[in-house]
Amino acid sequence: MAKIHKDLGQRTLIMGILNVTPDSFSDGGKYTTVERALKHARRMVAEGADIIDIGGESTRPGFTPITAEEELDRLLPVIHAIRNAGMETPISVDTYKGIVAQETLKAGANIINDIWGGLHDPSILRVAAETGAPIILTHNREDMNYSSDFIADVAADLTRCVRLAKEAGVTDEQIVLDPGIGFAKTRQHELLLLNQLSEIVKLGYPVLLGTSRKRLIRHILQAEIEEIVEGTLATTVLGIRDGVSIVRVHDVLANAKAARMADAIVRTVSAATATEGM
Repeated sequence: MAKIHKDLGQRTLIMGILNVTPDSFSDGGKYTTVERALKHARRMVAEGADIIDIGGESTRPGFTPITAEEELDRLLPVIHAIRNAGMETPISVDTYKGIVAQETLKAGANIINDIWGGLHDPSILRVAAETGAPIILTHNREDMNYSSDFIADVAADLTRCVRLAKEAGVTDEQIVLDPGIGFAKTRQHELLLLNQLSEIVKLGYPVLLGTSRKRLIRHILQAEIEEIVEGTLATTVLGIRDGVSIVRVHDVLANAKAARMADAIVRTVSAATATEGM
């Protein structure tokens, strides 16, 4: 069974975002050719990316869905190019379609990153079970009809995703959780969730945090995408403080440096505390 990364749990992993879509909210159209995508993948790895997360369909608000065939037409050439170039960095595929997950894993991808947590197309859970590939289950909903205890609702939703995944044959070791910043939440919901990420970590699975360049940060800083890297860095550092294992980012170098510093503080203190208790 594949691990998401050999260093998972030892340090914070950096997942670099590679959108091969023409309509992504942050960098749409920049990496739609194989040559540009490969160049950017190499740059991210050089800057410290541990995982390359490739997306072939935009998930921004109001996005236009595409067919699995079109999604694969965008993804497969880039995956093949990365592998043919000799790059061994784990590849995550940002998709909610089972057939896309299946075909990209065959082509050399390693990880499934599903923004619907297995709820949109349950066949994706079967693909994860049959291949042993790690799967990232993201919190998402069709609506925002939460109870008065929003954090408990998110935890319950994620617990349901985990249960369905395990019923499909996915093991605990394959599962990573994403609290879903930017999906089916108000700005106040997102701030509350970022303030209480430790409650999601308590569910007992590695947690991925994906806030990079999202509307919440743009709104709070009142700035354009190119001017909000500091906002993402703040969430990266605070997320590490609360126990997240992976951060999914566009600006790899800056976040890798921030994560290294935060790890030095948080993990050193945690290790020392554990030693004192022995």
